[in-house]
Amino acid sequence: MSRAKVAYSVISAESTETSRVLFDRARRSLAGGTASSARVTSTGPFPYPLYIARGKDAHIWDVDGNEYVDYLISYGCAVIGHANPAIGAAVADVMASGTMFGAGTVAEIELAETMGRMIPCADLVRFANSGSEAIQGAVRAARGFTGRDKVLKFEGHYHGWADSLAVSNRPTAAEAGPYARPHARPHSPGVPAGVVADVVICPWNDAVVLREILDAHRGELAAVICEPIVANNACTMPVPGYLDTLREECTRRGIVLIFDEVCTGFRTGPGGAQGLFGVLPDLAVYAKALGGGLPIAAFAGRRDIMEEIGANRVKHGGTYNGSPLCAAGALVTLGELADPAVIARIDAAGNRVMEAIRRAARDRAIPCAVQGVGAMFQVVFSADGTAPRNYRDLAASDDARYALFRHALLERGVHVNAVGSACWFVSAALTDDDVSAACAAVDAAFVLLAGV
Repeated sequence: MSRAKVAYSVISAESTETSRVLFDRARRSLAGGTASSARVTSTGPFPYPLYIARGKDAHIWDVDGNEYVDYLISYGCAVIGHANPAIGAAVADVMASGTMFGAGTVAEIELAETMGRMIPCADLVRFANSGSEAIQGAVRAARGFTGRDKVLKFEGHYHGWADSLAVSNRPTAAEAGPYARPHARPHSPGVPAGVVADVVICPWNDAVVLREILDAHRGELAAVICEPIVANNACTMPVPGYLDTLREECTRRGIVLIFDEVCTGFRTGPGGAQGLFGVLPDLAVYAKALGGGLPIAAFAGRRDIMEEIGANRVKHGGTYNGSPLCAAGALVTLGELADPAVIARIDAAGNRVMEAIRRAARDRAIPCAVQGVGAMFQVVFSADGTAPRNYRDLAASDDARYALFRHALLERGVHVNAVGSACWFVSAALTDDDVSAACAAVDAAFVLLAGV
């Protein structure tokens, strides 16, 4: 199928029948039929996920042969394209010489040095295998350094599925409690009450309430952690000056400031969100774009905090940390993302689609906000078209309208996240025709929404 025709694919129950058959099969051996809760259903009204057979550049093909321009890119991982030949060659070299040794390798040193040059706060680096793991390492480092137990996180921000911060990720209105003193609620059964008690919840983008909550927990907090661009709240942006306030308050109170850059890292520029906004955290966490599709993560930051890890006073391990296979892919990926021309191409492609959404919404008189940056963004169908400032604003948006929008895109060969509280991710491999396909699909989707 030619690139120009992708936006006019017809996706239906009949054209995705093989995915349905595979899902029926999967449910007999996989819990829920999937390997991750995030993949439970990703085909709009169809009660099964798509099964993907292959990918190339910014395109994927499902098992029925349907082709899509991919704006999910494995939740942001495949930032320089699917089946990238340079990553393939680097991984093939490692495969030929041995994938794991349980010992140091040159690749892990080179990758740590590369990250140190790119990340403003990175005096020292430690590797892990996923964002959830790296978050745990950063939080433990902060607790070990300060000698305190409690951590402040923001309502709706997502920091992985592990117990320590799986708190108030998606509370219902009944669970959330008062705006200025949100209740800490476990994200799932199985998160112990003792863990929840060590997490303080704060609304995002409200400096007055932030200071009140910090005052109420004076001397108790090891860390404040946030997604600087809240990828898991539909790319909610920090209001001007808010990240500076976080930095000032944490410095004044001796609290470790952690930026969760799992989604923003390297994608929004070589320095990630801290480079974009000019605010330096004490620690930062990376995954997704770091490996270009291979499972690698890291946390990095201030020398005095990280040296507690380095001296083995604060414990951190992992058999696969710094895997030469994954480090090889990461070195290729960061080499690409260090090029300003690559970042400019990503931003230009994303901004073009964002503007197409805004234009289509205006033309069809459908209120919505488009927020984020070129590399990662989302459309929010709020009642008056106002961009949300925090989780509670986002929770009031029209999820049903987003679901219709998303499925209309899928029917036209554009693959985006099924969840409206997540975001679009933009690949460096997109062509002008790919972006045109997305813009055409967006316009057609808004015509459909206007008629509902």
